[in-house]
Amino acid sequence: MRTAVVIGTGLIGTSAALALSARGVAVHLRDADEDAARTAASLGAGTVEPPVTPVDLAIIAVPPALVGRVLAAAQAEGLARHYTDVASVKEGPRQDVVALGCDTVHYIGSHPMAGAERNGPLAARADLFEGRTWVLTPTQDTDTETLNAALELVALCGAVPVVMDAAAHDRAVALVSHTPQVIASLVAARLTDAEESAVRLAGPGIRDTTRIAASDPRMWVDILSANAAVVAGILEELAADLGTAVAGLRELAAADEAKRESGAGVVEDVLRRGNAGRARIPGKHGAPPTRYEVVSVLIGDQPGELARLFADAGRAGINIEDVDIEHSTGQQAGFVRLSVAPRAARSLEDALRANGWSLR
Repeated sequence: MRTAVVIGTGLIGTSAALALSARGVAVHLRDADEDAARTAASLGAGTVEPPVTPVDLAIIAVPPALVGRVLAAAQAEGLARHYTDVASVKEGPRQDVVALGCDTVHYIGSHPMAGAERNGPLAARADLFEGRTWVLTPTQDTDTETLNAALELVALCGAVPVVMDAAAHDRAVALVSHTPQVIASLVAARLTDAEESAVRLAGPGIRDTTRIAASDPRMWVDILSANAAVVAGILEELAADLGTAVAGLRELAAADEAKRESGAGVVEDVLRRGNAGRARIPGKHGAPPTRYEVVSVLIGDQPGELARLFADAGRAGINIEDVDIEHSTGQQAGFVRLSVAPRAARSLEDALRANGWSLR
């Protein structure tokens, strides 16, 4: 791949353009918002000058509802030899592409499973897709050269390709991405009118649960509108589960001992089903789920402390699998939770204590 056009210079489009430009691809940028395209160009993502000949690949980075129209216009112009889009849903755009009579031989849908709470070119990063899954959804007649062009795009962006059917993709992302977005927003919304004294007690649990609630609402309306029926179905199932949990909690609060025992069983079942589902999430690098031991270390909030902690762990020969920080309220300190292989936990604890660290 020597040349590409990116149509749509938001977070995903600009990040792809930055990654391609960094690897020597000449990238041309287009956006209905010319200021956004110029901003992306100023970041080194490419040029706003139009290509003089058809490029190798056009990457359409617009909301799902616009993919068909933008693809039709680009193909009518003869903009590229191959085309892909990076919308977060695939079946609706695929239907639009067919209905508009687009050339589906030289088109393939795709979706990089990466993002951020912030949107726009200023949020873009050349390494946004490194190590992330990038789904490819060929049409029935997508040719091999177009598939290879998409695979090269994924490789240049440092991602891992996965080929799926468009409808299967949409069902999957409804479960693992779109529904969690709605749930996170609903939970975070409960904080809006909460007492300040309650909000000040917020810790890692509520922060983790509501992190994605900071996302752009307008962007998510576009995404959800393209997959609304599937998400609604999952939310209906979740509502039924919530009803069961509420009934169990009501029984757990009852004065009657038999009801309390019944409620405890219902609530425990909910929590155990959560354990089982959580255990199915792939582990490191997509490997089977792995159980780690957590070593909690008290750390001061000053420059160099994290580096010193990691250096001490490294000198002990311990590989840190994951890291989480719990900040103390009202104190310049917190706990760093280091996830390590179970066989390494005791060695790490001994090494850190020997270097003066306080463990919880």
